[in-house]
Amino acid sequence: MKICVLGLGYIGLPTAILFATHGHEVIGVDVNKRIIETLNNNKMPFEENGLEVLFKEAINKKSFAARMEVEEADAFLIAVPTPLDKEMKMADLTYVKSAAEMIYPYLNRGNLVVLESTVSPGTCEKLLVPILERSGLKAIDDFYLVHCPERAIPGSTINEMVHNDRIIGGLDKTSADRARSLYSCFVKGNLFLTSARTAEFVKLMENTFRDINIALANEFAQIAEESGVNVWEAIELANKHPRVKILKPGPGVGGHCIAVDPWFLTENSTRCRIVSLAREINDCMPNHVLQIVKRNVEGIKNPVITVLGVAYKGNVDDTRETPALKFIKLAKNEGYEVRINDPHVSQFEYEIMDLEKALEGSDCIVIITDHEKFKEIAPEKVADLVRNRNIVDTRNILKSEKWISEGFNVDVLGDGCKHIKNHTPISVAFQSSENPMSLKSKL
Repeated sequence: MKICVLGLGYIGLPTAILFATHGHEVIGVDVNKRIIETLNNNKMPFEENGLEVLFKEAINKKSFAARMEVEEADAFLIAVPTPLDKEMKMADLTYVKSAAEMIYPYLNRGNLVVLESTVSPGTCEKLLVPILERSGLKAIDDFYLVHCPERAIPGSTINEMVHNDRIIGGLDKTSADRARSLYSCFVKGNLFLTSARTAEFVKLMENTFRDINIALANEFAQIAEESGVNVWEAIELANKHPRVKILKPGPGVGGHCIAVDPWFLTENSTRCRIVSLAREINDCMPNHVLQIVKRNVEGIKNPVITVLGVAYKGNVDDTRETPALKFIKLAKNEGYEVRINDPHVSQFEYEIMDLEKALEGSDCIVIITDHEKFKEIAPEKVADLVRNRNIVDTRNILKSEKWISEGFNVDVLGDGCKHIKNHTPISVAFQSSENPMSLKSKL
């Protein structure tokens, strides 16, 4: 089967390559000339574990080609961004609309059109059908349309695309059946069929669920700071309850899904109070981090801040909706000099420096992203570079004791213990080999 994939980003390219390495001829289309040129030079436009090997396999098989124009195909797959219209708080469907308009002149009877982009409920019916029917063909009668939302995270995209269950929402059952036959070539997880509208809704539910739970963790972190409690220890202990699974707090929520998708639910409903509040809590976390930084640089003239990590999550180069950007802008508005290092990111709104240059003369190091490489940084080497030894760890990735032994003040997001004199976590006492009851008898 010949498949035309529109959008060669973090989702579209891996999807295209998986189809190309599983018996299909794939044409990848993108309007970004740089991406097309990079791929046609047999290079990867971004980092993704395992993708380059599959890409080379597809090139050797001559089963994948990158183009800027759509061609006739048996199936068309739309995997373009759906950014948030930040003023209207709704999905910006400009790219989806453009992709559909590129497809319809090449649409033939019996073709399958798959929308993978995350959209609000009803988009397939209200937006795609009218555009695609400009071809003179009728949805259901002449061509098939489904929504098959991706369930993958950068850094593990290939593994998750292959092994995760997928939801396939068809305009009708025949459409869903056609898509199931297509995806079954590489998906080892279960393929569940439903309506297009339900599939659109399910995707938003999944990401909203995570956003709300992260907001809860972030609120716990702020309460813990005021209560003299280490939230990381508290969460670990709370999660020992068999029906509790609290997520980790952090400097905010980023990425192409969780920081955006919950707003898509609010387009068609006024009953989104928790959804909106969770977004507000998570969006405010960069400012909360700034308040911690201000406490650490109080009294320092013209503070220099070093931001470690601008990717939205660890060990990837994806900076979409990263909370680092908001934090940097807030810090600059305070008059701070901000230096940035990220070993995975080469292109960003601000200059990315090498680590030594970013640390030299710094008054406060702020860890935003939990890259593995940051865990390997030697505190004794950093001590010789910085002007003042302050660290704000928003991800709790450092071994604080090592840094403290080198004279650093380590401020961990959500750790209120350091601000309460003579506080010792109870769990530390119970790490003794003695039975807790025998300890009690000695008190």
